Amino acid sequence: MSWVRVYIHMVFSTKKRIPFLNSTELRKQVFQHIKKNAEEKDIWLDCVNGWQEHAHCLISLGKEQTISQVAQLIKGESSFWINKNKLTKNKFVWQDDYWAVGVSERHLKSVRNYIHKQENHHSKINFTNEVNEFMEKHGWSYIKEK
Repeated sequence: MSWVRVYIHMVFSTKKRIPFLNSTELRKQVFQHIKKNAEEKDIWLDCVNGWQEHAHCLISLGKEQTISQVAQLIKGESSFWINKNKLTKNKFVWQDDYWAVGVSERHLKSVRNYIHKQENHHSKINFTNEVNEFMEKHGWSYIKEK
């Protein structure tokens, strides 16, 4: 029997970073649905939360799962569900791209804490500035598509 525990912190935003998830109740409803859907699809979703224009997921990949497959299943189904239930005024769409990074087991507690405290965190810094600061801090740059 195989045993795999590969933790990934995945972040994805709404198309054009439009603040579709603009109420606490809506975010709660959407994130609970994402958690339930992940469970139904055998995706180990440790925790999920976010802010008005993005979501954070801490996942552990199964032995036959890829980051791309998991992102597609979570994002595709949740946007379908949001639109089917008319939870937003305009058509809801997640951006195609996502950010994903491996997390060591010793950092799980701090990543969970960070994800759970998104509302408080984004009262101090907006998502765009946070992404830019993170990219600069780690010396990353955007990959330009050809």
